[in-house]
Formats: sequence, structure tokens, C-alpha cells
Amino acid sequence: MMTDTSRTGRALIGMPTLLTGTGESFPQELREAAEEIIGRYPSDRTRSALLPLLHLVQSHEGYVSADGIGFCAGLLNLTRAEVAAVASFYTMYKREPAGDFLVSVCTNTMCDSLGGQAVFDELSSELGVGNDETTPDGTVTLEHAECLAACDYGPVVTVNYEFFDKVTPADAVELVRALRAGERPAPSRGARLCTLKEMSRQLAGYADDRPDAVADGLVGDATVAGLRLAQGNGITAPEFDPTTPIVPPKDGAS
Repeated sequence: MMTDTSRTGRALIGMPTLLTGTGESFPQELREAAEEIIGRYPSDRTRSALLPLLHLVQSHEGYVSADGIGFCAGLLNLTRAEVAAVASFYTMYKREPAGDFLVSVCTNTMCDSLGGQAVFDELSSELGVGNDETTPDGTVTLEHAECLAACDYGPVVTVNYEFFDKVTPADAVELVRALRAGERPAPSRGARLCTLKEMSRQLAGYADDRPDAVADGLVGDATVAGLRLAQGNGITAPEFDPTTPIVPPKDGAS
């Protein structure tokens, strides 16, 4: 059996392994949710449901297994190779069981220059794991992130895609210790923390069913600085006709 060890030195699910699953073991409840997702798309565009279906599989398993690949392939009339190609391309789909909390540390240029790599190194030492590895208790998966689109708050760490801004190595250690102790620290902005499985279900297109889970999310000052500057100076976007074609018709075309 072939495996992929290119990222971490550990055996991951390789492409031949991904092509062996059927998904027959998945519960009826998951199949009904999958059919609901597929129904969101035109009948001749059902393959567009693949991305949310993969998130749905991950919400059930905690990763996308060979059975998850077969499950999606069977529902969408795709080959398992086609589904596996998508699942193995996007890093949000995990190829082996992930922890309850995916801790992503931005180590790209801006965050790195502000200390992002030092944050990652401290977390790696604290947790005893490397990139894309999970603690033995199954609580935390640690990963490098190339960019988290929050350069104005660097160094940035996300937990299941919720932001913790301007994090120091000491802050990061305190954060993961709290997670491993069963706590759910409040993000700097955005919704309350949930598990990776819960977040995957939301990414599949289902609302967060926790009461007021997103009601206390804050908007960071840096994010709206431009908006406030424009408002203070009376600057607004020009009026436009929403029916205007994006591409003007060629001369003589109706």
C-alpha cells in the first residue's frame, strides 16, 4: 500500500488508499444531510456540491477518510479519483484524524517578521508535535498557515478559523493549555469557539445552532479604519446601476 510522507515524515493516506472506500457505513442521518446539500444546486450542476459534502464528511469523522471519498463519489456520480483529487488539494480537508481544535499559526512574511515563527516554535515545544500533527490526547492539531488574511493583527493564530490577534509565544502557550484543560477562550473577534467537527458542519452550510454564538463577535478597529476614515470625510462609493452588464455587449449585439 502506498502512502504519502512528504509533509511530516509520517504515513498519511495516499492516493491509492483513498480510492478504496465506499461510504456504506455512514449513517442515514448523514445521507439525508448530504441529499439536502445536493438539492441546493441545479440538477445538472450537482458536482458543485462536492466542497460542502467534504466538509460534511469531516464534521462526522473529524477528517476525510477513504470511506468519505467513496461516499461523496457515489452521491455525485463522480469517480473516487476525482473526489480524492479535490480532497487532497485543499488543506482544510484533513487526511488523517485531526484534534478537536485546529491551531493554525501564520508564519508568512508579515506575521513571521512580527514573531509568527517564534509562536509556532513555542507551541511545537509545548505540545510536543510538529506541523500538521495532533497531540496524543486528540485535543490539538498544530499547523503552519501561509496566510490568515489578518496582516494588521499579526502575529495571528486561529483556532478552528477564529482569530486570536497579536499573539506572543506566552499567549499562545496559555491558549493551548486552556484548550487542553477543556476551556474555550474567547477569540479576539468573531464567534465563540466550537470544535473542528462543529465548524466543519457550519462550512457545509448549516447555521451555528448555539444560542447567540455569534452575537458577541467584535469587529477589530484596524478592519474598519478605512470605513471610519471615509465616513468622517463624507466619502462614499459612486452610484451604479446593478443591472449594468459586467462585460459590455459588443457593437451590434442586443
